[in-house]
Amino acid sequence: MLVEAEPHLDERGYFARMFCEDEFANEGLVSRFPQTSHSFNARAGTVRGMHFQQEPYAETKLVRCIRGAIFDVVVDLRQDQPTCGSWIGFELSAENACALYIPEGLAHGFQTLADESEVAYAITPKFQPGAGAGIRWDDPAVRVKWKLPVAVISDKDRTWPLLGSARA
Repeated sequence: MLVEAEPHLDERGYFARMFCEDEFANEGLVSRFPQTSHSFNARAGTVRGMHFQQEPYAETKLVRCIRGAIFDVVVDLRQDQPTCGSWIGFELSAENACALYIPEGLAHGFQTLADESEVAYAITPKFQPGAGAGIRWDDPAVRVKWKLPVAVISDKDRTWPLLGSARA
């Protein structure tokens, strides 16, 4: 779900509420995030992902680009859903101030669209060492259409298993 900011503009700039626990809870969404994380990405074209935490530590994330721009992608891993194996992507930027709410059961990754992009994440539950997993960023069964040629990717992200071998 794309969460759009509602900025209140004045001569100073703008102010926007980015998260409200009560509003999220009223919509049936996770509304408590015990962990926040931050990533800095030096080069445009950098890919991070596709990551998820294995059960029983599956994560819900609220992701926002606070500097620069990213193409944020989720892949549905929920085998009981007709959308399993499909992906969707959204451009998040400091300029559009949107956030992406990512429920558990989805793999998450992004590609930077600008140098020196920064991403902030609110995550539940807390990170559990050993529960981290992923699928390949270039899985031929998923066919994510990245916006730029891949400039930087970690060895770990390059070698995750294909979708058919991964379990959420």
